[in-house]
Amino acid sequence: MTLFWMHLRKDIKKMTKIIFATGNAGKMREIRDIMADLDVELLSMKEAGIKLDIVEDGKTFEENALIKARAVSKEAPGAIVMADDSGLEVDYLHKKPGIYSARYMGEDTPYTVKNNHIIELLKDVEGEDRSARFVCVIACVFPDGRSFTCRGVVEGQIGYSEKGENGFGYDPIFYVPELGCTTAELPPEEKNKISHRGRALTAMYDKMKEYGIV
Repeated sequence: MTLFWMHLRKDIKKMTKIIFATGNAGKMREIRDIMADLDVELLSMKEAGIKLDIVEDGKTFEENALIKARAVSKEAPGAIVMADDSGLEVDYLHKKPGIYSARYMGEDTPYTVKNNHIIELLKDVEGEDRSARFVCVIACVFPDGRSFTCRGVVEGQIGYSEKGENGFGYDPIFYVPELGCTTAELPPEEKNKISHRGRALTAMYDKMKEYGIV
């Protein structure tokens, strides 16, 4: 165990609350499912009574996740704060929308419009050239300012049409060849096992559990 983790374990042993810096109901549902056996209270920003307009001006998923977590941490003394930054990278589109996935075509644009726009951009593209990935970075900030991040990635392709009723966002067009379906066609418990957010959260949970933090 490194000195960092030894001190961290001692400092936060009595903490019972984790605030996740998001107002996205879909994300919170996934987070609670994956971290269900934590002996701590998991709260969204809204549930914690925190209202912030956070400017995500980082150049990477890691930078944006830390920006959000640190901003909320200032409003929640004594709490562990986590935040994620995630997005869809489409290789044919030079990894766009990437870190701008939530704001792509405007934050208020319905995802069915965004999804069909991407499908249209790839209308003449076939097979492996439709390669894409979901990326998620989870940042964790502790009351004393110490922080770390974990990354999760799932590889796939852009489908030819929206399929599936589960999930949210770009899930209906994200096709996983190994599974033969989109992530929106997977039951929530199956999606959580392979999703980018599931992998990042699992890595975060495993690291914290390994060192006795949770």
